[in-house]
Amino acid sequence: MSTTDRLHFTGDAAADRFLVEEPLALLIGFALDQQVTVQKAFSGPFELRNRLGHLDAARIAAMDPADMDRIFRERPALHRFPGSMAGKVHELCRVVAERYDNDARRIWTEATNGADLRDRLKALPGYGDMKVRGMLAILGKRLGVTVPGLAEVMPSYPTLGDVDSPEALAEYQARKRAYKVLLRTAKGAPRS
Repeated sequence: MSTTDRLHFTGDAAADRFLVEEPLALLIGFALDQQVTVQKAFSGPFELRNRLGHLDAARIAAMDPADMDRIFRERPALHRFPGSMAGKVHELCRVVAERYDNDARRIWTEATNGADLRDRLKALPGYGDMKVRGMLAILGKRLGVTVPGLAEVMPSYPTLGDVDSPEALAEYQARKRAYKVLLRTAKGAPRS
């Protein structure tokens, strides 16, 4: 099903492969992709697995939240905001364990169409519109997911789904930085 053996998001071949091999890793990476670099966010699931000895949604969901918080805070911290992100990942794992019988892949393999897949992703804790669109693009462009109507819900602008090499990631990040500067500049511009 997958059209690639790795996602070029972390700069570490093993962590990049893990994002393709373990669907929960990709979901967690997107959950962590907030106020940190793409590299930091998407290497988080690999590091979390190394710290826990597994990446099993039901086992993570059953953990004491204080233990999850401690694991996120171990140096180096898994995120800039380890406490908040530990809670988000804990809740995400609970949803995967309860709604998808501990199989994150079922989110897309059981979707009936693109709109259903979009709605399933939107229902995940910590997944706003941008994350959903990025995830849809990765599923369709990089991981070979096909459901009727997927093209209609995928974004028409560049996302992480267009990243197919370390160079493409650098270009994506440069475009994103330029866009943020443009937004900040527009906010500071006098109104006419």
